[in-house]
Amino acid sequence: MKPATDPSTHIAESPRFVGKVALITGASDRGIGGEIAVRLAREGAAVSLISRSVPQRLLKKVNRFEHGAVHTAGDVTKSADVKRAIDDCMGEFGKIDIVVNNAGVEMARSIDKFTDDEWRQLIEINLSGAISVTRAALPYLSSPGGVIVNIASALGLGGCPGFSVYSATKAGLIGFTQSLAWELAPKNIRVVAVAPGLVHTPMIHKHIDQLTPEIWAKIEACHPLGMGRPDDVAAAVAFLASADARWITGITLPLGWAHHYPLPTGQMME
Repeated sequence: MKPATDPSTHIAESPRFVGKVALITGASDRGIGGEIAVRLAREGAAVSLISRSVPQRLLKKVNRFEHGAVHTAGDVTKSADVKRAIDDCMGEFGKIDIVVNNAGVEMARSIDKFTDDEWRQLIEINLSGAISVTRAALPYLSSPGGVIVNIASALGLGGCPGFSVYSATKAGLIGFTQSLAWELAPKNIRVVAVAPGLVHTPMIHKHIDQLTPEIWAKIEACHPLGMGRPDDVAAAVAFLASADARWITGITLPLGWAHHYPLPTGQMME
């Protein structure tokens, strides 16, 4: 399936984030988090990254923009690591304007084949991790004007066999977005989410070789613009995090997919 967009059609970014600081979880050399970091840095933001391993290539990319970058090696499920990431960000930049809860893992299998450790890990990373980072960052988040962007999934809006626990974590993140938006609106802090369909990332590529032509046809049918790329998600995040979206909160924006496009009903389980 071809990507949804052609790089040549991209509009040049404006410097919407000059003077802003973005804290991004799960930012790696490849994938959505790293692309979000590059996009925000290109538009003027300083970036503070937390991930389990050091993304050397990503750090080289964002440092080229010379707005500032710091990385904390840590796990969003561990309170001490989250606190250290906040401390590193505040020590380097003195504030937080944007939080992007991107860290996440995916596992596709029938519910009876999960071990207790496996399904609990999905919840801990995808949902509890986002809550933990948000709670830790909130005392330092700019008010007015702070923004929290949660990276959910189309599978949090619609179901698919094999993704019961993953879908539950992303649906929980969408609910978290909706309720927290009301809670923080009096402080003029916005909370939004994006729910991408299939995106060309290492997380998805591990499934592609296992798919039958019939299942692939169903995937194509529910992505009328083609599969997305990480920079498609980054562009949406940049818009929602910017002042251009100052009147938008509490919403989850589907990307590449909508409710009336049928999700695949075939197997994508191990």
